[in-house]
Amino acid sequence: MWSALRNHWPEYFMEAWGLGLFMISAGLFASLLFAPESPVAQSLANDWIRAALMGLAMGLTAIAIIYSGWGKRSGAHINPAVTLTFFRLKKISPWDALFYVLAQFIGGLLGIFLVALLLRGVFTEPPVNYIVTVPGKWGIAIAFVTEFLFSFGLMLIVLITSNTIQLSKYTGVFAGTMVALFITFGSSVSGMSINPARTFASAFPAQIWTAFWIYYLAPPIAMLTAAELYKWSSGLRTRSICCKLHPNGETNCISIDCCSHCDCLVRPWNDNDEAISPASLSSDSIH
Repeated sequence: MWSALRNHWPEYFMEAWGLGLFMISAGLFASLLFAPESPVAQSLANDWIRAALMGLAMGLTAIAIIYSGWGKRSGAHINPAVTLTFFRLKKISPWDALFYVLAQFIGGLLGIFLVALLLRGVFTEPPVNYIVTVPGKWGIAIAFVTEFLFSFGLMLIVLITSNTIQLSKYTGVFAGTMVALFITFGSSVSGMSINPARTFASAFPAQIWTAFWIYYLAPPIAMLTAAELYKWSSGLRTRSICCKLHPNGETNCISIDCCSHCDCLVRPWNDNDEAISPASLSSDSIH
């Protein structure tokens, strides 16, 4: 435990910062677009337009976090379900996974507290109400299915793109685009969480725990299912999977068995599960 803290505390801090920043952005934009006091909300009566703008804002926020220097280093999980999935794939150690999850919960909660301190009733009172995630008018069952499908789709796309050489550098764009679409079309159905720490960060200060279990079961189960399906369909060894949403050679990698600078995408593994030297590969085989 102490070794993990000593060696990787910066990455834990970055994960807290990442979800904290996401929640700050969500709180500010939700207040701007939905609070009755906001002139923007008053000028936009159409709920679909406001939802689309909210989705765009949060998709761009996610992309900015993933491609930031800190996001590149920590992997920008900012979601316990993502971290749990990479742990299941044996790409992150138990202590690192635990501290990542703790950091995500703390960061998300601090982000919400900061917005509440700045905006007070505009943010804490309905309809914004700490941006809590609760099932929509279609009920709990539909909300659960929505959270499951969104989480499944997001993780599957992340695994496919991040482990495809030609697409890996665009993984963050794919992920951010999906977040934007999910918020646009899913926020009225499930609240669009796909993140246990994000839901807790809003539920705790608001003390609203409606169908809280949905947001703790659906995302991790869906993402773990997506990972198993990806492994089975691709035949890719988990050792060659990177645990970053933007694999890059610019930063060291916290991932287990990752190459020295997250260059696992250009260092395939042989039948003995050993890294093949780049010198033995032609440029055509790499690219």
